[in-house]
Order: sequence, then structure tokens, then C-alpha cells
Amino acid sequence: MFGWSPITILIILVVVFLIFGAGKLPEIGSGFGKALKNFKNSLSGKDEVDVTPKDEEQKKKKISSGSKSKKKK
Repeated sequence: MFGWSPITILIILVVVFLIFGAGKLPEIGSGFGKALKNFKNSLSGKDEVDVTPKDEEQKKKKISSGSKSKKKK
């Protein structure tokens, strides 16, 4: 499309690596992948996105079941 050679792409990747560093690249890739996935889901008609962390739901269940058991004693 633009006629970019493999050397040009390699130079761009090296510059991105130098700017963001090795620690941030997985986070950037993950965020970009999630953004693409949400965009595709919005085009297909899936409007609901669950943003509730699963860990908090499990903690709430444990706390509520733990407080009930303490009241019974």
C-alpha cells in the first residue's frame, strides 16, 4: 500500500522500542488488542461490556457468606 520495505518497518519498531521501553510494550499491545476487540464487538451488535473485575465479585461473596456465618454463632 505505502511501499514500506522490511527495513523501514524494522526502524519504526526500534524507535517505538526506544521510546516506550520493554516494560510498556506488552501493556500497549494488550490495550490495542482490547480496543480492536471492543470495536469489532460494537460493529457486530454486542453492546454490553462487563467491566466488573472478577476478583472483587469473589471477595464480596466471601465477605457476605463469612458475615452470615458469624451472625449464626
